[in-house]
Amino acid sequence: MAVSAVEAPAASRSCFDHFWNQRGEWVEEPNTRRGGESGVQRLSSDGTLLYAKRQTGHIYRSLLHPFGRPTVLREERALLALTELNVTVPQIVFCGAQRDPVHKWRALLVTQALDGFEEIEHWYAAGGRERHGEAVHDRILEALAENLARMHKGRWQHGCLYIKHVFVRVTGEGESAKAEVALLDLEKCRQRLTARSAAYHDMKQLRRHSSFQGADWKKLVYFYETAFGSAIKGL
Repeated sequence: MAVSAVEAPAASRSCFDHFWNQRGEWVEEPNTRRGGESGVQRLSSDGTLLYAKRQTGHIYRSLLHPFGRPTVLREERALLALTELNVTVPQIVFCGAQRDPVHKWRALLVTQALDGFEEIEHWYAAGGRERHGEAVHDRILEALAENLARMHKGRWQHGCLYIKHVFVRVTGEGESAKAEVALLDLEKCRQRLTARSAAYHDMKQLRRHSSFQGADWKKLVYFYETAFGSAIKGL
């Protein structure tokens, strides 16, 4: 069950300290930006693989939060909203933030690992397309399109839709193989005024930052516009 805490009571502070004091392998070394640091570690808890995004002073500002707020809290909101929209994203285990006299904010977002999923580019590089065939590859494109369309119809824009943030899982073999797609790294995710503006931004960004070309891109757009319910001019 997910736990959320922002300067919360003792029980939540204890949970925050529990995860904050754990250490694991860095899968994304801390980077310095937004006035602080943010990085991701791989943790193991009771045999469960987790990923913990750890931040100190790493904030965003908005009209609602002119003095700044940890970016993981924005990501938490997006993860919860997209889950409600039936978009496949990591499941939250814990999210919280505390004010610190030195760093001002310490923040954590702990999610469960996506069991069996891998970056789509790694799947391609390992020969997944050749092994499973074009019918399964079409299912991957369709699953990606449907996830994106559900997100955009809810007016949510990923905001950083690079191919490295698309993960796939193929189970089974041959005609019965099941293809699933998940979206990661929703730190810049936000709601737009219209579904179309969210769709246009993300789809144009995905084309620039992916290896989809020619027939594959046309198929993805076809599946996407079918799921979205209308054409997006310029794709």
